[in-house]
Amino acid sequence: MKIAIVHEWLTNLAGSEKVVLELRKIFPEAPIYTLVYNEKKLGKYFKDCTIITSNLQKNPLAKVKHQLFFNYMPKAFESFDLSEFDLIISSSSAFAKGVITPPNSLHICYCHTPPRYIWDMFHEYMKDYNFIIKKYLEKSFHNLRIWDSVAANRVDYFIANSNYVANRIRKYYKRESKVIYPPVDTEFYVPSSKKEIGNYYLIVSRLVSYKRIDIAVDAFNQLNEKLIIVGEGPELKKLKSLAKKNIEFLGYQSEDTIRELYQHCKALIFPGIEDFGIVPVEVQACGRPVIAFKKGGVVETVEENKTGIFFEKQNSEGLKEAINRFERNIEMFDSAYIRRHAEKFSAERFRQEISDYVNNIQKSAF
Repeated sequence: MKIAIVHEWLTNLAGSEKVVLELRKIFPEAPIYTLVYNEKKLGKYFKDCTIITSNLQKNPLAKVKHQLFFNYMPKAFESFDLSEFDLIISSSSAFAKGVITPPNSLHICYCHTPPRYIWDMFHEYMKDYNFIIKKYLEKSFHNLRIWDSVAANRVDYFIANSNYVANRIRKYYKRESKVIYPPVDTEFYVPSSKKEIGNYYLIVSRLVSYKRIDIAVDAFNQLNEKLIIVGEGPELKKLKSLAKKNIEFLGYQSEDTIRELYQHCKALIFPGIEDFGIVPVEVQACGRPVIAFKKGGVVETVEENKTGIFFEKQNSEGLKEAINRFERNIEMFDSAYIRRHAEKFSAERFRQEISDYVNNIQKSAF
């Protein structure tokens, strides 16, 4: 049986790319079809893979600003010739599920999310643009919603990365899905042998508006507690201008440095809404708790008052109240228990669940 993996783009190593790496471990002979591949950034991770890119690869800007080419993405995925494959597994947060597959093949989509910017977060994405750009995007996104609905019908079976995403797949695509949580490298993210905890809270995130890092900056400006922020993005300059001296921006950091920051932070601050949210699980794998807004995938990965604390109003006051509550009850969070909880999301568990699911589907389909 010939198998292909299809993924949106390989430009940065984030949660969805880690899913692709685990899929490759299950299906080591499978080539990876993707829009663009930044070998300079990701070559060390994908060096043993056969990677087939679209025509967008020829445009140097696409490797660093692939988002600008959203109108070309559907056509680019449809251009891939997958006629020789029996099983196609797409890893999709946007348009990878729209590949055209042979009539006698099986297409399973691991869905990280229906594309948020054309569905439920459409108005959030639009609010910062001027009138002319808004009019252009309104028309473009309208057409993309139509295409995305059609593309979802090309999928034979959906896997969702959380119950939160399963509900959104049901809402926008009218399809049912199997929930299999993404892989977390619990062999790399481990508690430190040194038990001391630092005097800082931590954020690890892309600095984009929907992550709501501004809430944390506002809260910590008032609390005067130390906050370390790791990550880059278009919001960096704005956030720095708002932050007081107790908030430190470290920019991009290596995985080793991030692990060390995880291990010794008081807690991770997670003010946004994510479909799954791999960072909160990574920090729990290091034995540290999470303070998070109570919505999205984090509700499925954090045990309230055992591995973290939730706040229910997505504003700085809600976060401040949660941090104060955490400070009063910090002794009740047991590092060993938090670590055991995170092990439920291991990469080994992911590979086993995916393998079992694919095998069962193949038996019923063929």
